[in-house]
Amino acid sequence: MSALYLLLFLIAIAAIALNYRKWRIQYVLSKPFPASWEEVVERRLPFFRNFPVEIQQQLLDRIQLFISRMKFYGCNGQEINDEIRVTIAAEACLLLLNRETRIYPSLRYILVYPSAFKTNSDQHNPDGTVSRVRLGMLGQSWSNGKIILSWDDVEHGIENFHDGNNVVLHEFAHQLDGESGSTNGAPRLIKNSYQTWAKTLSGEFEALVQARDHHLHSVMDYYGSTNPAEFFAVCTETFFEKPKQLSATHPELFGELKTYYCVDPRLWL
Repeated sequence: MSALYLLLFLIAIAAIALNYRKWRIQYVLSKPFPASWEEVVERRLPFFRNFPVEIQQQLLDRIQLFISRMKFYGCNGQEINDEIRVTIAAEACLLLLNRETRIYPSLRYILVYPSAFKTNSDQHNPDGTVSRVRLGMLGQSWSNGKIILSWDDVEHGIENFHDGNNVVLHEFAHQLDGESGSTNGAPRLIKNSYQTWAKTLSGEFEALVQARDHHLHSVMDYYGSTNPAEFFAVCTETFFEKPKQLSATHPELFGELKTYYCVDPRLWL
């Protein structure tokens, strides 16, 4: 009998949590979207005006939910304001359009540096030794609920939205990747799609490695050849910033990303 009571108690707790989440979403979205925020969205994402009205509203709703649950912290003297919050939220929420998903459920903290920041890293040398080095970073995505971004590079990415390099899209793609339980280039997919995803992306990853090794042109940045996780993040940048070039040169890869992200950026840009 005690086991039954425990089960009923756990079910009740789960129901309360679910209802609270629904109530909180309704509460946040019951507030009007601030006009000053919308001005930032339209200025930072000029193609926002090309969205259908329902997609515009969807993006604004997701931005509102994103900002309501994320805590932003400035580092190395960087001050946090609505310009920073809305700019980062707008780009991050592009990855969530038309998708039945929570707003980055594992993420809670966004740390913003004024420019590229230093981090310690182990470097494996050819002779088998390991050196501790300090590297300059534009962004980092962690599995412990935080993302680190360089504001200079956030601005550079959004002001050059056609070059295929965007630190916000890149780091938030890592967050989506990690929702499957492991950051390995295979995010949580719909049923029966893992086989085609694995076949297409593994083949395209190897092709990018070959392009890098033989100094061949690629629409994707060579950084994507580092490992499958970085490949997915770089693919995401290219998909949203250079969709026409990607669909022309890598149609199967474009198709997989279009199915996953449930949008076609060729219609906006």
